[in-house]
Amino acid sequence: MYRLFYDHVLARVDAERAHTFGVRAFRYGGWGFRAARAARLTPRSTTRVRALGLTFPGRVGLAAGMDKNAEAVEGLAAAGFAFVEIGTVTAQGQPGNPRPRSWRELDLRGLRNQMGFNNEGADAVAERLRRLRSRKAGARVVLGVNIGKTKVTAPEDAAADYAFSAERLAPYADYLVVNVSSPNTPGLRDLQSTEALRPILAAVREAADAASDQRVPLLVKIAPDLADEDVDAVADLAVELGLDGIIATNTTIAHDRGAGGLSGPTVHARSLEVVRRLRERAGRRLVIIGVGGIDSVEDARAMLAAGADLLQVYTAFVYRGPGWVARLNRDLSR
Repeated sequence: MYRLFYDHVLARVDAERAHTFGVRAFRYGGWGFRAARAARLTPRSTTRVRALGLTFPGRVGLAAGMDKNAEAVEGLAAAGFAFVEIGTVTAQGQPGNPRPRSWRELDLRGLRNQMGFNNEGADAVAERLRRLRSRKAGARVVLGVNIGKTKVTAPEDAAADYAFSAERLAPYADYLVVNVSSPNTPGLRDLQSTEALRPILAAVREAADAASDQRVPLLVKIAPDLADEDVDAVADLAVELGLDGIIATNTTIAHDRGAGGLSGPTVHARSLEVVRRLRERAGRRLVIIGVGGIDSVEDARAMLAAGADLLQVYTAFVYRGPGWVARLNRDLSR
């Protein structure tokens, strides 16, 4: 049913408009998913996963990029995501890049975007998260908060920019993610070098600790396009600084489809390589969240076999529909 709706309705709508429609559907229609789960009409995972000092009700969560402003967290969790990562959030609100900036690559079952961290900013999102956490259903969600650099912030001021967001958002987050791997903010990926990354991670750790009563796990998200030696360097830095984990990977710019980062099955093979390399390099000292092109239970199992502790999806969720992630979490628990 969803595939027919997607092929004949959603696929004919501008990709960004369809995305906005989807977020609103989960924001206002979450009660429907909650009712279905209460009536046991949707599949449920029977696996509980301990990672980052937290208990996750399944292996598969939502990657950052869909719910940028934390508008639909409860609805997305009710749809079957074991955890929800919102963002990317920047210190200052910003409109992002000019439109068009989001495209479907139907022949690849992929998505390509050049959004540019469009979001309402850390203060506005923090207020929304405060209200979310005040509700019983919202407090139960395992919530990740992904933060990035404001576009107008100079690279030399990046650490303070990230720290501002961490200070505002850490009190509501179950874990924080420093995103230095989006290809759509000029110069952002340069911050993946260990020399640039070290002060950012240190500043975020200090800000998060000062803002929250309990230690909030901190992860960094890296690109699939990093050279192997740079992947090793980031793993070594994460261990040295006492980070809790790494998310691998973001979208890729190694494609010929035009501007922006590409997600979907095309990136899966490289994401597997990066996850495997991180696990071999860091052992069990880091939690690894594998993301990139997971389109089936077989893809998910391959990512776990490569060394991932947890998984995230986004693109396949768009193509396969709102019931898919609950089935995936159930199938992985078998």
